[in-house]
Amino acid sequence: MPLPQRWHKKKKAPEGFDDIKPVLEALEHELRDKVKEGTANKRKTESMWPVHQISRQKTRYVYDMYYTHKRISRQVYDYCIAQKLVDAALIAKWKKPGYERLCSTYVINSSNYKFGTTSICRVPWYDRGPDQKNARDPTTGCLGCASGKGAGPQNIFGNKYGQNLAAVQVARERRREEMLKAVQEAQAKRERGDDETDDEDDDSDSDEDEIVRANASGESKDRVRELRASPTLATTASGGIVAPASQTPGEMDESWHEVVTKKDRRGRKSK
Repeated sequence: MPLPQRWHKKKKAPEGFDDIKPVLEALEHELRDKVKEGTANKRKTESMWPVHQISRQKTRYVYDMYYTHKRISRQVYDYCIAQKLVDAALIAKWKKPGYERLCSTYVINSSNYKFGTTSICRVPWYDRGPDQKNARDPTTGCLGCASGKGAGPQNIFGNKYGQNLAAVQVARERRREEMLKAVQEAQAKRERGDDETDDEDDDSDSDEDEIVRANASGESKDRVRELRASPTLATTASGGIVAPASQTPGEMDESWHEVVTKKDRRGRKSK
């Protein structure tokens, strides 16, 4: 579902807005579905929890993408505020010490609660009694948004609307980049291995050609036939003579010397 048209009439979206647009559209779609749901088996204030929670999650997503992870530009951030895609007043509170995890500006407005106080969700867990550990704010459904270590749960709503969408998206992108890099390295390694194998094959082929030319040039047919039949030497498909893979250069010279010596002896006897 696209974002409401009024957000796009006055000003064109800056470059980079498409990176966060799918998430904002998904949250907007979720919000509309929750508003249309019935209030059966729910308290009057509980039916408004998704409105506060989704609005807070959407605002936190844009805030973290800009300030924490540096994934969007200032122009995209200002565009979201100008078009009222996020809660600018809540972001202003997050920048102040002690309000880094605030769930809504409603819970810190003393006029909304009796005796001029704030919501129970602003009280740290270590200052609550045993029977108040799981107490929620009746308007937002927040379990605890006080700042500090051990002051409240990491997921302040205890459901999917309390998840940090920006951290999830960045982690997925990094994992995707790592997988792509691993695939590219493996492919490059295979290519290097193929090149080395081709070089070795080329070297062996050139050695065979040299041996064939050296043996075939200026020799008689009888001598070439004897060299081919020698058990210590192998022949190529073209009739050339090469040393077996198990022979060293010294052994090859000795085998050659033996064959030549036998040929000379036969020549002397025939004379």
